[in-house]
Amino acid sequence: MSTQAQAPQHELPGKPTSVSRTTLSHIMTGNDTNLLGTVHGGVVMKLVDDAAGAVAGRHSGGPAVTASMDEMVFLEPVRVGDLVHVKAQVNWTGRTSMEVGVRVLAERWNESTPATQVASAYLVFTAVDEEGRPRPVPPVLPETERDRRRWQEAQIRRTHRLARRRAIKELRDRRTAQGMLDE
Repeated sequence: MSTQAQAPQHELPGKPTSVSRTTLSHIMTGNDTNLLGTVHGGVVMKLVDDAAGAVAGRHSGGPAVTASMDEMVFLEPVRVGDLVHVKAQVNWTGRTSMEVGVRVLAERWNESTPATQVASAYLVFTAVDEEGRPRPVPPVLPETERDRRRWQEAQIRRTHRLARRRAIKELRDRRTAQGMLDE
């Protein structure tokens, strides 16, 4: 079965990947540092969540909430004085959820050297209505080969998330049935 055949049925018209793609840029200051003198990972994670949330809201046409963060990887330290660019796009959509891929680049604020990738992450957002209940999202329409690769990789991550969740539930159910209760 092809990955296209596994896509959920959507009632809404699709939106191209480029429609919601965005870049958030921020200069890192001394207020952003950890005890080692580099930018705190939590500061970078907040920027990632902010950019991903903007993309999810744009794509879904309304509020969306963070459901999970997958594979937050820190590749290089970020330093005070770095100009950080957080690039985000919707990689995949389900019925009410979206995977947003994020790349974090950093460059010295006062130099003309190329930016370096310092982190990446994948987040899952759920679109919500006024009462906070999940609502349908438009399908994402990959435009380039890179977008199509990201869509396929997102499908694999989704399959793994669901399998992991199912395996953990089954293990907990077996332990409970055997009288092994967690304290």
